[in-house]
Amino acid sequence: MSTLFSTPLQLRSLALSNRLFMPPMCQYSAIDGLPDDWHRQHYVTRALGGVSLIVIEATAVSPEGRISPADLGLWNDAQRDAFKPLVEAIHAAGAKVAVQLAHAGRKASTSIPWLGKGQVPETAGGWGPIAPSAIPFDPADSEPQAMDQGDIDRVKKAFGDATRRAVEAGFDAVELHAAHGYLVHQFLSPLSNTRGDQYGGDLSGRSRLVRELVRVLRHELPASMPLLIRVSATDGLPGGWDVEECATVLKGLQPEGIDFVDVSSGGLAPGAKMVVGPGYQVGFASRIRAATGLPTGAVGLITSAEQVEQILISGSADAVSLGRLLLRDPYWPARHLAPEARRVPGQYLRAFS
Repeated sequence: MSTLFSTPLQLRSLALSNRLFMPPMCQYSAIDGLPDDWHRQHYVTRALGGVSLIVIEATAVSPEGRISPADLGLWNDAQRDAFKPLVEAIHAAGAKVAVQLAHAGRKASTSIPWLGKGQVPETAGGWGPIAPSAIPFDPADSEPQAMDQGDIDRVKKAFGDATRRAVEAGFDAVELHAAHGYLVHQFLSPLSNTRGDQYGGDLSGRSRLVRELVRVLRHELPASMPLLIRVSATDGLPGGWDVEECATVLKGLQPEGIDFVDVSSGGLAPGAKMVVGPGYQVGFASRIRAATGLPTGAVGLITSAEQVEQILISGSADAVSLGRLLLRDPYWPARHLAPEARRVPGQYLRAFS
């Protein structure tokens, strides 16, 4: 094996020591949006394990943009200040770190997954979601409020303010969450966006918000800092958003300053017909990479070094994110990277010799 995943990757001025990333995975463990001891232990452990880039889980740009009441946030300066020591600890453990900025839209105000499903009512600390159109995620959900221009302007400002705070907190990159049925994805899909104004209708209208958000984020980021975007390449639903539309929108975003595409799928609504199996989303990353020329990341049931190597050798993606695998085994990268590329603390060297 050539261990191609041990080779460096450059995104603007960000030098990544290998091609193994930790993708954003919600921990639902914050109070008032603040990272705490759980987040420090969780992320620093994976940094010690050898990934080159950690992408912090979906971090809400506003209180009503949280998926659950226990989500992280960057809508105030106290949260920014709480992120600073976490970023420093990840850096000290040898990894670079990005933050995924998100707004849940109609999928907001939901329960912590292991405590139940469904929406959290306002009487229990929940709130009323907003969305492109008054269409709930699930028929059992309450109807979200359709956003007016004022709502859209407030969301754009919230993303800009959160980006500025991310830079101030010391993050190395920012990722815009445009996947998994959350707000930006809701605007992109014709199944969740039935607006009749400039933010709806054809693909140009449905992609207006993501174009405007990329400009807002890019304006707040230093020219040297990369901007990542996470997309669902397809809804997996009849008449929905698909990989061809996704590639078209991303190609248009490239000159706006997107540097890397984290390619996932699904999440828009229940009933998606996704054929799930080992590496089932790699083909989407490959198609988007070929159509746009943008560096891409593959994610989804990638569990072996041979899989990772084949993805990179075939040119399907430029990096690979290891999600559930890293939850089970934080030190998988240290065991599989080429010896000269390993980043193992001296205290742990005896385990890898």
